[in-house]
Amino acid sequence: MKIAIATNENWNAVAGHAGQSRQWLVFDCPSGQPAAAPRRVTLTKEQLPHYFEGDGPHPLRGIELMVAGSAGDGFFRHMAKWGADVVLTGETDPRRALEKILAGEALADTRFDITTTLCKLRDLFSRH
Repeated sequence: MKIAIATNENWNAVAGHAGQSRQWLVFDCPSGQPAAAPRRVTLTKEQLPHYFEGDGPHPLRGIELMVAGSAGDGFFRHMAKWGADVVLTGETDPRRALEKILAGEALADTRFDITTTLCKLRDLFSRH
């Protein structure tokens, strides 16, 4: 299973806004075990899910599970078209979030994020 976790610029905390996250840690977890080191993926502005159009190649294609602190409905729909599930969490440590997912444990509840409310409004008119 391939799991991508949206992170901040320093790669050390789960990012709040999935659709605008440029840094992603991608874990290849065969048989439910995490890879020793994640692959770091940095998206260009054009590759951000809010802007990316088309069915062409993308660094996050093939991901089965995406993790972030918040995401709008459009992000969920867009990722579903790619075959990826989206999980939101209030967990701030990417490694801890991964460990909980692989262990089947519940993730921390999401934090309040005003941008999620704005995204929901924007998603009413989204192409996704």
